[in-house]
Amino acid sequence: MSTVISFKQINKLAIPAIISGIAEPVLSATDTAIVGNIAVNGTESLAAVGIVGTFLSMLIWILAQTRSAISAIISQYLGAGKLEEVKTLPAQAITFNLGLSVIVLLTTVPFIEQIFRVLNAEGTVLAYCISYYSIRVWGFPLSLFVFAVFGIFRGLQNTFWPMIVALIGVSINIGLDFALVYGIEGMITPMNLEGAAWASLISQIVMAILAFVLLLKKTNVSLRLTKPWHPEMNRFLIMSGNLFIRSIALNITIVMAVREATALGTDNVAAHTIAMQLWLFSAFFIDGYGSAGNILGGKLLGAKDYINLVRLAKKVTLYGIIVAVILGSAALIKPEILGAIFTKDQNVLTIFTSFFYLVVMILPINAVAFVGDGLFKGFGDTGYLRNVLLTSTFFGFLPMLFLSRYLGWGLHGVWIAITVWMLFRSTALILKFYKKYVPLSL
Repeated sequence: MSTVISFKQINKLAIPAIISGIAEPVLSATDTAIVGNIAVNGTESLAAVGIVGTFLSMLIWILAQTRSAISAIISQYLGAGKLEEVKTLPAQAITFNLGLSVIVLLTTVPFIEQIFRVLNAEGTVLAYCISYYSIRVWGFPLSLFVFAVFGIFRGLQNTFWPMIVALIGVSINIGLDFALVYGIEGMITPMNLEGAAWASLISQIVMAILAFVLLLKKTNVSLRLTKPWHPEMNRFLIMSGNLFIRSIALNITIVMAVREATALGTDNVAAHTIAMQLWLFSAFFIDGYGSAGNILGGKLLGAKDYINLVRLAKKVTLYGIIVAVILGSAALIKPEILGAIFTKDQNVLTIFTSFFYLVVMILPINAVAFVGDGLFKGFGDTGYLRNVLLTSTFFGFLPMLFLSRYLGWGLHGVWIAITVWMLFRSTALILKFYKKYVPLSL
């Protein structure tokens, strides 16, 4: 018999997912705010954090997609009442994930100067990029391990323990940011930008240890690697491959946006960095309902409960839009106050406030796209998600970006291009859902 998915059930998963989801942007925003207020070369340091943060986020987003794949498979088996049949899959998936992360780490470290030159970093900003990245990059495999563990918990319909790990990590990072960047008189010498990098790395180490312990203590999942490969590894690899390609397309957008901003000058890339931090914060906040859709959607699909699947999709989308409108309305009241959290440079703040309304206007569109992403990941329909991002990036974002460059629209043009990108994504997901899944509920 079909069981109605209630507001309480959705929020029991969504609220912890929101809190854990915003951990990464809070970490990045903390670095951005504290580094942007360094007394010496604060704007250059802020620009370096933005450039390095964009590149690291690209790497993490590309490889962390295995989290969605493992979550979808586990939740579908849970819904079908066959969880015991996938007990060996998590260890194999995590091993695959860590192996990829080590390969990426070893192939990027020798070329960090060339990588950041491609992103238009030069002079002092380039030097800061190199010193910041050379420390932060070693937390990369740890982040991917944590994301994989979070995926296992989500597949088991549990977002509480990921939230606890994320909150502890954020608290440690913020405390160490203040202590290491600005120093403690008589105890710690100010480390400036490198202090922020060490704060992030230490917090990632703690989060990885906590995630490992909680997985062993709070679940029946074994991390013992056994042979042969689980039959679902083929589907896991195909889903992960589709999501890798999808994330590459996604990060082409992010990287091209920051590259365009960097080409406009240090003040412009600093303003873009602030806007992107706030955009990501709201994105991860809204994505909590995408996570609830992912978790419950996979379970309902496994149980073949299509009536509640459609009801769930409508509810989580509505809740996501409401959150987006609330966040956007609050942000528009005093955008200059938001900007001042990150920097006191008046030139940067003037540029930021001139285009910030565009960032806010995208938020309801983001809600539809992010919730749709979560639902389709839970369904395991990763091939379509891949195609949506490729189409949105190469036929939506890039043409608009190049047009705006030709017309001289500056950062306004960058964010108009991002708006077009999100419109492509949300529209495609709505059309597919109504074509494929709504008829199954009738």
